[in-house]
Amino acid sequence: MATSLSAKYWDLPPLPKAHEYGNILINRTSAMNNIEPVQFSHWSHRMKYTCRVCHFELDFSFQANGTEITEEDNRNGLFCGACHNGKKIFGHTEENCKRCHAGMKGPDRKKFREMTATLPKTTYGNQIDWSRALSSKKITPLYSLYVEDEAPLPFERTLTLESKWAPMTIPPAYFPHKSHTEWLDCANCHPDIFNIKKRTTKHFTMDYILEQKFCGVCHIKVAFPIDDCRGCHPDIKNQ
Repeated sequence: MATSLSAKYWDLPPLPKAHEYGNILINRTSAMNNIEPVQFSHWSHRMKYTCRVCHFELDFSFQANGTEITEEDNRNGLFCGACHNGKKIFGHTEENCKRCHAGMKGPDRKKFREMTATLPKTTYGNQIDWSRALSSKKITPLYSLYVEDEAPLPFERTLTLESKWAPMTIPPAYFPHKSHTEWLDCANCHPDIFNIKKRTTKHFTMDYILEQKFCGVCHIKVAFPIDDCRGCHPDIKNQ
């Protein structure tokens, strides 16, 4: 596995295998009810739905196990049940339990390779360039479950973030709003993660990101990891 420049200076969390990256063990209520926890694969859902569907419209927390999900909720069309209703996708019937409640059983590597075979590749995380897959229409994930003509806000401002840690050696990071609004709603980031009025976009550091704050909410375990220096600092010469 490639070693990034950032790993020489920061204590980065270990990266799982490509087919396991982004997978979440959902176990807020399962174990206490003697049920195997749910293995949730971000990559398999990401091919069909944008992040905003789950994290804005369906109100799933970005924090793993931050949302209490009950069988009653699902059967009433909330959370997973908005899609897993037996009509759009397989529903909550006894024969389907183990399709989600798989416990510690890992994701299927063969299925991952087959489903992502034609997608553009990169080095880290799932080793899939999801932004390029979207822009090239290799995938066409649903932007909204409820509003057919809902579309991303046409906001193309790119922020330039100068390095305060080593400005002479580390080139600026760039934040392109467009590539984020294609997946997310503005309310996913503002004001809870980035409070514009308090100017929190001006003083966050790598230390905060490694604590899963600011960019680290997504870019530690789900979106491309910060091992990929050029993902944010494209002018770095030696990654």
